[in-house]
Order: sequence, then C-alpha cells, then structure tokens
Amino acid sequence: MHIEEFLRGATATPGLTGSEMAVAEYVAAAFRPYADEVKIDRLNNVVAHIKGDGPKVMFCAHLDEIGLMVVKIEDDGSLRMGNVGGVDPRILPGMRLTVYGREPLLGIVGAKAPHLQTEEESQKNYKREDLHIDLGLPVERVRELVQVGDLVMLEARFTKLQNGHVATKTADDRACVAMLLKAMQLLQGMRHKADLYFVATCQEEIGSYGAAMSGFNIEPDYAVALDVCHGTTPGAPPLSTHKLGALVASMGPFIHPVVRAKLMDVAKAHNIEVQTAVVPGRTSTDADDINIQRGGIPTILLELPLKYMHTTVEMLDMHTLEEGARLLSHFAAAVDASWEEELWT
Repeated sequence: MHIEEFLRGATATPGLTGSEMAVAEYVAAAFRPYADEVKIDRLNNVVAHIKGDGPKVMFCAHLDEIGLMVVKIEDDGSLRMGNVGGVDPRILPGMRLTVYGREPLLGIVGAKAPHLQTEEESQKNYKREDLHIDLGLPVERVRELVQVGDLVMLEARFTKLQNGHVATKTADDRACVAMLLKAMQLLQGMRHKADLYFVATCQEEIGSYGAAMSGFNIEPDYAVALDVCHGTTPGAPPLSTHKLGALVASMGPFIHPVVRAKLMDVAKAHNIEVQTAVVPGRTSTDADDINIQRGGIPTILLELPLKYMHTTVEMLDMHTLEEGARLLSHFAAAVDASWEEELWT
C-alpha cells in the first residue's frame, strides 16, 4: 500500500484512546504483508514481528487519537461534551464531527451566537461547557440513538497542500505509524540480523499504557519510540519548535546516549538530516514508559515535526516522513550484538 494512501485511511478510521479496535484492525491489515507475524493484543496494541537471530529491537508509534465523549443530553437534544485525551475547545466551534451512538451520526458544534452574548462573554474564549453538538434531530430520537458515554470523533479531512505537505487530523501519531509501515516495506529488500518488532501502541494520549505493556511483554534489547513534535510556527517559541523538513532526535535523561549516537551514525552514513531537541526531563511520549520496563530498556526518541498539534489540520512534510522510514530501516539493519559491549563504556 502506498504510504499516503495508508495515512489517508488511517487518519479517517476511528480509534479514540481506549477504543482503538477499528484502527488497530486497519493497521494490522496493512502490516501483515511485511511481517512474519502480526497480532492485536487485548488492549489493541498492534504487534508486527519480523524475525531475526540478533538483538531484539522494538519500534513503536501510538495509534490512538484524541476526541470527545457525550456527557449529557439536553432537553432540546443537544449534546454536551467531555474530553478524551485533550481537545482544545477553541478549535471546536463550527466543526463537523461524528457521534458513535447506535449508528454513526453526523453533527456540528454550535454555541451561543455572538449577537446574543453579553459584552463580558464576548471577551472570553469558549470553554467546552459553552459548546454543544447539534445532530438536527428531535430529543426523542436523540435519546433513542445516543447515550451518555458515546464517543465522538473529530472531523476527518485529508488535505494535500503544496510542496509535499498534507494537513489532517490524527497525524499525531498515525503519521509515525505510517513511518513504521514504510520502514517495514523498505526492509523487504534489506538484510538484518536483529529480531524486529514494529508496534502501534494504544492509550498514549492518557499515559502511554500501551507502550508500557508492549515494552514489558517484548522485553527488547533496544527501543525506538516515534512521536510528533512542534513545527516552526509564527509566534511560537523557537527553542520548542523545529522545521518541518527534517526529523528530530531528542537528547535528555530519558534518552540512552549510546543508542542515540548509533542512530546519528546511521543517519550520517545515509545522508539523512536529523535535528536535535533537548528535553531535560520527561519527554511525554512512549519513550518514558518503555525506558523503565523490566530491568531497563535503552530507548531513544525520534520525532516528526508538525504544525497545529491536536487539531484537525495537523500539517507535516511527507518527504520527512519518508526519510524517517529510511532511517528506521537502515538502523534496524545496522543493529548488531556487539552494541551491548558499548552501552556502558
């Protein structure tokens, strides 16, 4: 499957944190042609295994997405929303979204019109409790089809822009799942000694629980966590952002320095540009939780820059995604048993 086609489908498939079943099936189906074994575990991590006789290496990116949940049905049939994983309410007014009740229902997000607001209200940003979902149905029908606790997916749009850029929801982190898939495809024509695991993890948006599970179960010798970081944006702090045109490899206490140096050596050998981010504490990614599994797993973090994180128009450079896959495949092919002797020297 072409990587852009995969990403278009993956970002449109529902998979809110804790309810990743549909997207897990989609990802597993895409992984199967390139792995010796693919399974979906009991919490919806997708684990693809490419067998080898060398050190065990785990690559992971999370497949869950942020979204909303119905918390109340108003007397007029409007729905009030709760958060699943961190949606900024300022992006919601005027959005189309899908409520997964007894059947998928298209709705829109509405609020009190500006003409009806008090002067004080008009000076403030919307809060989630100021907004509601309107399905256009009478309350009796809404109560037949929807119940408190039903999940709500943000609008799925995939927009191709100039210069190889695309904008879509859920690029965080399904763009990195796409990177895993492309790396698996590239490995079909390469030799490797390592025993490779490509994992699309669940429940990252609420605490990286899928990564912790997978790291514990697989117990790899090395791990590479993939996630997104913030792209350069007008008005954003320059030390917290990176250009879209190159990958980012973090440095910090949760990042193993020897394994990161190996990654950078591979990048240099294959002319792949990699930027550096300094993270003095937790990275707030799957890397933190893999790092401390079992007796400790030497872990590094590779990030794909994007703009407008946690919106429906997360923008990325497809060439950078492809370069990330190329780096992962060459890194997987380079892993050798001799690395173990270098870890603590």
